[in-house]
Amino acid sequence: MFKGNPYIITNDNRIYSNPRKYKIARDILERYTGSSIEQFRKQIILTNFAHYLERFNAQCGDERSEGSAMAVVHSKKADVTIIDFSIGSPNAALIIEILAVLDPKAVLFLGMCGGLHRSLKVGDFILPTAAIRDEGASRHFMPAQVPALPTFKIQKFVSQIIIEKELDYRTGVVHTTDYRFWEFDQKFKAQLYEERALAIEMESATLFIAGFACKVPIGALLLVSDLPLKRNGIKTKKSAKAVFSQFTDLHLEIGIKSMSEIAERGEHIRHYRW
Repeated sequence: MFKGNPYIITNDNRIYSNPRKYKIARDILERYTGSSIEQFRKQIILTNFAHYLERFNAQCGDERSEGSAMAVVHSKKADVTIIDFSIGSPNAALIIEILAVLDPKAVLFLGMCGGLHRSLKVGDFILPTAAIRDEGASRHFMPAQVPALPTFKIQKFVSQIIIEKELDYRTGVVHTTDYRFWEFDQKFKAQLYEERALAIEMESATLFIAGFACKVPIGALLLVSDLPLKRNGIKTKKSAKAVFSQFTDLHLEIGIKSMSEIAERGEHIRHYRW
């Protein structure tokens, strides 16, 4: 019987603790990141941006590596690893499947999103309670009727850290899409109004569903980086640079503190096993 870390998957043609898939996934993780499995901490931060890795490395990094597809910084001091897994739903699905071999204690996605609600402004934080599955990758993990939900305990932990810092945040549903230039599609925008989603982005639903299927505890803290429904509200190279310079450090600070304290307190954060 396979004695290694359980790699939990749910499709009918696969089995629990599949040793061959575990071996392949471990190999992919090490090749794509350039890090051995022993270097990873049990608390993982996910990001889409190299700038977040650079700032994390400057603040608390010990080891940095870059593989064939991803970049990673490990911190023994914070007991956290951060991974830049790039952008989009397929990459979100992939990173969860290969992270499952680590049996991580907690994973937190520090992502950016477009604010849809008229009350939002650039720099606001959104702690999503659910994500609309308008992308193609999550259907490979769970049926369409299964909601995309983060691990509640991680979201609760992050919210406590934000409150302790006397900051504000919003909760609600975000829309995850794989449609990049939706801003120029009037029919799509009308649909967004009907949904009443707070924000739109490209990874959260996939991360939540894949995390649920692979038994990887996953949460998200999103930063509003633009307001695409407003006039001249679409993010540009100049505005993106301003967002990074103004908000990256605070976003990271919350994420690092959340993951570090989960490690320190030794709290048990797990999905149910079916």
